[in-house]
Amino acid sequence: MVDIIELNRRSVRATADLVATIKPADLDLPTPCTGWAVRDLLEHQIVQNHGFALAASGARSELPSWRPSPLGEDPVAEYAASAQAVVAAFAADGVLDRSFFLPEIRDGGPFPAAMAIGFHFIDCVVHDWDLAKALGVPPNVEDDLAEAALPLAAQVPDTPVSRGAGKAFLAGVEPGEDATALDRVVAMLGRSPSWTP
Repeated sequence: MVDIIELNRRSVRATADLVATIKPADLDLPTPCTGWAVRDLLEHQIVQNHGFALAASGARSELPSWRPSPLGEDPVAEYAASAQAVVAAFAADGVLDRSFFLPEIRDGGPFPAAMAIGFHFIDCVVHDWDLAKALGVPPNVEDDLAEAALPLAAQVPDTPVSRGAGKAFLAGVEPGEDATALDRVVAMLGRSPSWTP
């Protein structure tokens, strides 16, 4: 059986390690997320981590609380704190027995815990790749994490209603020959594996 909590913990830790290398001059670098610089991606990930941590308690939240806030003076520390919060929340006793309310997704829920944690996991894997591409370094996603992300990425509907400008993902693209598992994941979710700034 897949341990989605452990997979997610490892993906968050890997992304936190990558974020720890970010310097102030990197914040305005473009990312594969259309229209987003590194700072925008960090703002998104920080609010997502805190939002999912709250959802893991079973609490409901409103859409405005999921809107990103501008980064403070120490974005790396902000990200680390948000990463720690979501990992701790998902590790809490009984979390898999709870329902998650996620106002950004479909009708807001409730979603089964394993499914909701899977949403966070796939988002973290893909954004690790986004940040790595922006920074010009190899993605910090181990092969087994990418393999575990493949079936989750395949479940994201690829229709004009659910994909496109202003939505979480763009329409899927071809991953190209000899694509790795991670290449296939990001291609399914609308990124070209060969993206460069």
